Amino acid sequence: MNTSPAMSTFDEVNVFFDRAADRLGMADGVREMLRSPWRELRVTVPVRMDNGEIEVFTGYRIQHNGARGPYKGGVRFHPDADVEEVRALASLMTWKTALVEIPFGGAKGGVQCDPLTMSNGELNRLTRRYTQNIEHLLGVNRDIPAPDLGTNAQTMAWMMDAYGQIHGHTPGIVTGKPVELGGSVGRDSATGRGAIYVTTEMAKDMNMDPAGARIVVQGFGQVGSWAARIAAEQGCTVIAVSDVDGGTFNSQGLDVEALVKLKDEGGSVQNFKGGESISNNDLLELDCDILIPAAIDRVIHADNAPRVKAKVIIEAANHPLTPEADDILNDRGIRIVPDILVNAGGVIVSYFEWTQNLYQHTWDMDRVNDELSKIMTRAFTSVKDRVQAEGVTYREAAFLIGLERVAHVAELRGFI
Repeated sequence: MNTSPAMSTFDEVNVFFDRAADRLGMADGVREMLRSPWRELRVTVPVRMDNGEIEVFTGYRIQHNGARGPYKGGVRFHPDADVEEVRALASLMTWKTALVEIPFGGAKGGVQCDPLTMSNGELNRLTRRYTQNIEHLLGVNRDIPAPDLGTNAQTMAWMMDAYGQIHGHTPGIVTGKPVELGGSVGRDSATGRGAIYVTTEMAKDMNMDPAGARIVVQGFGQVGSWAARIAAEQGCTVIAVSDVDGGTFNSQGLDVEALVKLKDEGGSVQNFKGGESISNNDLLELDCDILIPAAIDRVIHADNAPRVKAKVIIEAANHPLTPEADDILNDRGIRIVPDILVNAGGVIVSYFEWTQNLYQHTWDMDRVNDELSKIMTRAFTSVKDRVQAEGVTYREAAFLIGLERVAHVAELRGFI
């Protein structure tokens, strides 16, 4: 299917949805119900900035589908967090939670702002006003936000407090909180760790020794840095990483712990003395075994897909490939493990956190990581088995499973 540069992120995600729906022979009415968000809220978020002036931001909370349980999805603070992007991310959450079989639906939130230019106090005020404007949609059995791009555990603490000022102390209203406020151990590393669990399984399936694999990680934030760190701990050779400013490359392998220390001290990986500087664009085209895009969406597209040299792409970011790039890479024999499987570790451990909050009982790190490994491995196996049984791609298999499960529950509930 051909796509146009004018397509929105939501339209592109629905290219993958429609391909799966076509294969399932899904009726038009059912298809439309599953494709369309169930509820969308747009809010104005006025904030008094440190200079005394009022700046007005636009925020969203989009609840895509709640057939399988409470809405679940992160809140993104980013200049590009417009309604189309938030819709796309909300829909991906629906298929993700269904694929890994945790009892949630899909939602997403966003505020169009640049958190990198805002002070801690400004972000606190922004978060509280945004939370006050969407609180009537939230609830531990209705909609549970979490961190995403541009937000973190501190943001969730502010959200929890703002909601609690209206409804009383409710730690289960958000996940990804600081451990001291009811957060789960292992949540900060969960998405990156889950991505490496999938990477290991995929390498085995390709008869590739995971310990000897040469890995490139595009994005060195919360997800990418943990993926790189855990990959290195397991013996993989991380040859390149990048952040928003650029990247660093060393064909013999990078010292990932030193890179993490550099980032923690406010530096850029581009200035790392243990490697040579490389642009984000060139990094995506390096000769490697495994490429892990772990930053923003649509970084691999029709223009650069012909030059990607990785044997397999592990989508730790949300929607890092356009449909055109997906087609090009599949035609070239490059395997792609999709985002709705790869980065599900975050929402899985959010599920663990939510469960711990409901029962006021805490798990230790070994239990969190062991349960995460079981769920990620089980989900990967279900996708792999569908690939082998039907001769489809990993993305198609993942969407087929997700759509089937949501449609089945919708039918049981009498929606269709």
